Amino acid sequence: MATPPASPDTSNRLAREPSPYLRQHAHNPVDWFPWGEEALARAKAENKPILLSVGYSACHWCHVMAHESFESPETARLMNEGFINIKVDREERPDLDQIYQGVVQLMGQGGGWPLTVFLTPDLKPFYGGTYFPPQDRYGRPGFPRLLGALRDAWENKQDEVQRQAAQFEEGLGELATYGLDAAPSALTAADVVAMGQGMAKQVDPAHGGFGGAPKFPNPMNFALMLRAWRRGGGAPLKDAVFLTLERMALGGIYDQLGGGFHRYSVDARWRVPHFEKMLYDNAQLLHLYAQAQQVEPRPLWRKVVEETVAYVRREMTDAGGGFYAAQDADSEGEEGKFFVWRPEEVRAALPEAQAELVLRHFGIKPEGNFEHGATVLEVVVPVAELARERGLSEDAVARALAAARQTLFEARERRVKPGRDDKLLSGWNGLMIRGLALAARVFERPEWATWAAEAADFVLAKAWDGTRLARSYQEGQARIDGFLEDYGDLASGLTALYQATFDVKYLEAADALVRRAVALFWDAEKAAYLTAPRGQKDLVVATYGLFDNASPSGASTLTEAQVELAALTGDKQHLELPERYVARMREGLVRNAMGYGYLGLAADALLEGAAAVTVAGASDDVAPLCAAVDHAFAPTVALSWKAPGQPVPALLQATFEGREPVKGRAAAYLCRGFVCELPVTEPDVLAQRLAALTGP
Repeated sequence: MATPPASPDTSNRLAREPSPYLRQHAHNPVDWFPWGEEALARAKAENKPILLSVGYSACHWCHVMAHESFESPETARLMNEGFINIKVDREERPDLDQIYQGVVQLMGQGGGWPLTVFLTPDLKPFYGGTYFPPQDRYGRPGFPRLLGALRDAWENKQDEVQRQAAQFEEGLGELATYGLDAAPSALTAADVVAMGQGMAKQVDPAHGGFGGAPKFPNPMNFALMLRAWRRGGGAPLKDAVFLTLERMALGGIYDQLGGGFHRYSVDARWRVPHFEKMLYDNAQLLHLYAQAQQVEPRPLWRKVVEETVAYVRREMTDAGGGFYAAQDADSEGEEGKFFVWRPEEVRAALPEAQAELVLRHFGIKPEGNFEHGATVLEVVVPVAELARERGLSEDAVARALAAARQTLFEARERRVKPGRDDKLLSGWNGLMIRGLALAARVFERPEWATWAAEAADFVLAKAWDGTRLARSYQEGQARIDGFLEDYGDLASGLTALYQATFDVKYLEAADALVRRAVALFWDAEKAAYLTAPRGQKDLVVATYGLFDNASPSGASTLTEAQVELAALTGDKQHLELPERYVARMREGLVRNAMGYGYLGLAADALLEGAAAVTVAGASDDVAPLCAAVDHAFAPTVALSWKAPGQPVPALLQATFEGREPVKGRAAAYLCRGFVCELPVTEPDVLAQRLAALTGP
């Protein structure tokens, strides 16, 4: 992986851990513990504070702090003498990360990774931050100086430290339940429009995206803006989304040679990214670009989706079919080295005419746009302009660029690749299953649905036993009880997969996951969902899955799955908790839509009253009707198929009853609130009805 070992002849406890991130630190001179009973008992027995360091394998600044501090024998000595040092992979324990990110928020900082928090032996935080440099700089104290000061405070001013810890504990408890004291109220379509219009005011009118630098994709929030546009919010909403999707697709945040999106852009123009690639980002962006294709088909949307799927298949898919978690930002100890180019490298790889075309197209110049004269590829001069400059047809230029890109890609494949985190996380797999399933329908690529099904089969076989979902699968072992996001993300992905394959086993698994999640995570008193299973003992405060961040809250994806299940099965019980939960969260949704983007999507679907289309007829006969649904931007409408002469699964009895072909012709039944309109047999008529479906 990206962090080289400081002392390859020695190793600490992390060498025995399956997490690639923890293993990156296995040869540090730090006496690291993984989070667990041994470490927590040692802190109490020795009355030492805990130094908790949280990060993930693809995190660039985690690597920087590791190299500067954790590989330093002198800094390690200070850590070992004064603290019990615990390293946590935030992808394995999102609940711990959520809690202790709150410390940094309470201190008025922005949060992020690496997360560095100091705890009392009973897990109460008393100080925190993110990256600390080895000496005072960037307005931050040097890490060795901080270690000395906090050790002195613990040993000589422990009463003061305990008072600070008590204040933090109280603050964390308030953060964990923020917004749950609001009075329940009904969300309306007008609320969805207002949420989208409020978001649109924060969109950069020149480059798209929200605000300035750094700039994140925020796919769920742009998806919600499309929902608001659909409900009559006006063309500027769609225009802002499309501007963002276009600028991202042409920018450096998108891998112009290999497909897939990097984590975020350090500038406002999407030019220079932090180069890690995360499964959950690419999953959500696949889904969003597929929806953009439904709204208004464009070659660029298709190109991005096809290339991103190819990237996921090539780099992020396990032999068993599951999807890996992340790809690193660094290779050979340098951030972005694998992805950047210099003019001489391009000229060495391509014939002169092709090289000049590529240099102009991607703006590759001797001075570069990144570090040390390197260039992150972005589309600077579009094909049409290149064609005019050279007196060629656009097709000829496009063909020449495609050939050149393939040659450069092959040359890049010979470089040292970034490290890859090969954990298979149940929840993140669910998000990619969801994205692939929709893309398969929209772009008529059934093999994508097959790949999504292979991933689902893998997760269900390896991580789900019918009552317990494991969060992580690695090296033949399912590990760590699943969190709310694992149940919600996977259930949502499986409902989407059913609609791409019509294999009822995925719907049955989603139904079982949802019911188990309610038993494990629903807090009836608060009318909200816990993040970790009820009664988890190693948390200083109970946490609730409220906010949507870079990846959606499990409460949001679970709510989405419940609404889909209600629509597909006709089981009204699946709507009871979504109705209560959305009503509980309505005030927060309307006041702070940016923090609840994915919940807004689930709430918008709830407004439709569990809308669904059931098609009835033989496979070939229903294909045009299915295509009408697949190509329509009707994101609140679920799709099922009743095949003639087939046994009706128990789960679909209610929705399939009475749904038959009409006079020998395949028919589609559009239903809302468990009441169906008259069946239609013409795809155009079905498309018109779906287009008109924009209000409760």
